[in-house]
Amino acid sequence: MDDTELRQLVADVLSGDTEKFEHIVREYQKSIFLYCYHMLGDYAEAEDCAQEVFLKAYRNLEKYNRDIPFGAWLYKISYNQCIDLIRKRKLAKYLPFFYRDEKENKEVDLQIEANYFDEFVHQAMSRLSAEERNLIILRCVEGKSYQEISLIFHQSSANLRKKYERTAAKFRKYYLQAKGADGVGQGPGFERTFS
Repeated sequence: MDDTELRQLVADVLSGDTEKFEHIVREYQKSIFLYCYHMLGDYAEAEDCAQEVFLKAYRNLEKYNRDIPFGAWLYKISYNQCIDLIRKRKLAKYLPFFYRDEKENKEVDLQIEANYFDEFVHQAMSRLSAEERNLIILRCVEGKSYQEISLIFHQSSANLRKKYERTAAKFRKYYLQAKGADGVGQGPGFERTFS
């Protein structure tokens, strides 16, 4: 779906044809879920987060600035929602009544990680800050250009390119530490993805 079609769908929804929002959800559902999963590392949380992203987008559709791509606006909402959940997790460590069973959905999490996100990548990603994970996910997993990411982060493309280079170097270091290697055996596709 191109940007013109998306703009028309947004206009239709804003003029009362709310059922058209379903087309927007179908277009972005998978990519927003995967983005949330990479940011949060938990299947159930990612599902809930993605649903909340679409609810917020729907409720705030009239605030959407049509000068920026719809996808960039949606990823910005996703990023903020993930950050809110990460902050709540930190509270959960200190407040017993926020306790969450870690074994919940473990089987599903393991299945996804086995097929999509290997253990060493997960360990390396967990050592990065939320902003660094966001940058890696948007650039490497989602394949976003620096220009698109600049619309989400509200930073210049040149600044983001430098941040990405530093973040990728940190990721490589953490990845090698997780594997217990000194730069050998990085795995297929590793250099291509983070170079």
